[in-house]
Amino acid sequence: MTDSRRDRHGRGARGPLAPAAVPLRRSRAEQFDDLVLDAVEDLEQRWAAELRGVEFAVEDVPPEPPGDDGEIPLARVVPGLPGEPARVVVYRRPLEMRAHDRGDLAGLVHDVVVEQVADLLEMDPEAVDPGYDEDG
Repeated sequence: MTDSRRDRHGRGARGPLAPAAVPLRRSRAEQFDDLVLDAVEDLEQRWAAELRGVEFAVEDVPPEPPGDDGEIPLARVVPGLPGEPARVVVYRRPLEMRAHDRGDLAGLVHDVVVEQVADLLEMDPEAVDPGYDEDG
C-alpha cells in the first residue's frame, strides 16, 4: 500500500517555492497594481490639491472594442459628475502586451498615468511630470 501523501517517485508533496510575503508570490496583476500605485504616489506628491478626490483604477481590458482605427486604449479618464469623483482607469493587458520587459512596463505605466493626469488637469504631460517620456 502506498502513502497518499507521497508522489509517484516516493517523495513528499511539494510545498510553495517561496513564502507568501516574498514578491515572487505576487501575481502579475498585483505587480501591475504596484506599478500604477508608484506612478500615482509620485504625482500626488506634486499635485495633491488638484488630484484630491480623483480615483485611480486598474482594469484588465477596456470595456469597449477597438475603434475604427484599430487602436486599443491603454487608459482613459472618466470625468467627474456632480457627487461622483473623476476616475483614471489604466488597462493592464494592453500595456503588458506593449512592454518588452518589467522595466519597460514600469516606464510605460508611468508615462500613461502622467498622460491621463495631464488630460484631466488640461496640461501638457511635461508640465505634470518633468520625467515624462525620458527614454524617448
